[in-house]
Amino acid sequence: MTSVHGVTPSTLVRESGPRHPVEPPAKPMSWAMLSRALSVPLILGLVCFLPALIAAQPGTGVRDTAYWLQLVLTCYSGARLATMILSTRRRLLQGVFWMFVYIAMGVAPFAQAVIGQTPTPMVGPRSDLVTAIALILVGCAAFDLGALLASRRPLRRRTTARGSNGPATAHPVRLRLLVLLAFAASGYYVLKLGGPAVFFSSRQEISASVAETGLATGESNVGSAFLKGFGTVPALLALLFYTRRMVTSRRARRSPSTVLVWFALALVNLIVNNPISNARYWFLTVLVSLLFTAFPSSAAMYRSVLAMGVIGALVLFPYADRFRYDDSGYRPVQSSSVFEPLATKDYDQTVMFANTISWVDTRGHTYGRQLAGSAFFFVPRAAWSGKPEDTGVRVGQWMGMNMTNLSAPLWTEFWVDFGAPGMMGGLALIGYAAARTDRRYARAVTREGPGPGSVLAIAAPLIAGYTFILLRGPLLQAAGKLAIAALCLALITSFRDRKAQRSR
Repeated sequence: MTSVHGVTPSTLVRESGPRHPVEPPAKPMSWAMLSRALSVPLILGLVCFLPALIAAQPGTGVRDTAYWLQLVLTCYSGARLATMILSTRRRLLQGVFWMFVYIAMGVAPFAQAVIGQTPTPMVGPRSDLVTAIALILVGCAAFDLGALLASRRPLRRRTTARGSNGPATAHPVRLRLLVLLAFAASGYYVLKLGGPAVFFSSRQEISASVAETGLATGESNVGSAFLKGFGTVPALLALLFYTRRMVTSRRARRSPSTVLVWFALALVNLIVNNPISNARYWFLTVLVSLLFTAFPSSAAMYRSVLAMGVIGALVLFPYADRFRYDDSGYRPVQSSSVFEPLATKDYDQTVMFANTISWVDTRGHTYGRQLAGSAFFFVPRAAWSGKPEDTGVRVGQWMGMNMTNLSAPLWTEFWVDFGAPGMMGGLALIGYAAARTDRRYARAVTREGPGPGSVLAIAAPLIAGYTFILLRGPLLQAAGKLAIAALCLALITSFRDRKAQRSR
């Protein structure tokens, strides 16, 4: 455009308006600025303040090598958790991994080291505890190495047999069949146990009802595991898929049939997946997977789950077993400090690793036998007479414990079978797989992703929630529901290269 005496048309337009300067519209504070403001207090809180507060607690703990190694592990996992929270990308699986490590293998064992109490007695020498903490640190470093290697490799699109690049999506017809399976299996589960009322009593009552069905025996729990698994997992998966449809598709929200099915699935899950009749770790899986599915692209929700999860695990989780027993069997926690329940309840992962090291020293490594038992969990003991028991159960029996429902963290499972090299290799592979899955999930929840039917957008939140169970162990207990979820996802998954049908 030409100008007259240096005055351009754009200048004339600007001068024809009001004479006061025009202010640009205010921009919302970017997350980069917010993360810089939060980074210092968050890192100081997780890495310095909380460990220092625990160290100042009164107790009879000995400040030896185990104490200082535990402090290093707590600070290291706290720094990694802070990195996950402040990351510009949502790293679901890695974030949950570091949250578990910080709470269950960092803060809680450090409180036990300071107070001088553990929820499970340690039967071996103190040197085994030092070895256990050192191996946990090495395993965490191996996980980080695997994640680093995954970040160096570019993502590739899946190529089907016909050469198309169709993403994994839920086949519409098969998804409806999954909904029918969920209603049928959960309905059978409820009727088999005597009606909905029993699901709002206690876990003790649920166990008694399962025992009355004759599916659980002293030798095998495969029947009861299948009953509980198919009664809870398909209902949760169907609800997650319909929740994603409701969140991402206007057409789904305006469809009376879709809304009605969603409400029906929510009601079924309220019965079979409520926190009263289920273990705390399973309800945590339900809650985390629902939150990440309902808010797939919300950075605030992702960071809130990780940050508030630490507070909830330290303050609420030790008291969340209120419904494990009925009123006559419930014993409330009596403590004078918020950290005392961490030393007396639930978080026995580190001390059980030390006990497992002592057990392996007397029996030797099993060279894949324990992992094979977890992989073939569905084989009844009547058909496999030498089927291995849970790692936690075997170690508990060796310790002479009456209650053998003890944890066997993932580090322990690898250590029992293959020693330190197998543990490092196994955790490196898990770190690699977690980082790759996180990157693919970030792509799946974008507008350019597969749309409302994305399988990965459902599978990743479900695995993130179930990570608590897998890391806590034993694997044999955790394998059942995971296999049922994998089977359901495999049955409904399609790789046909279709255009996403997304009506906004």
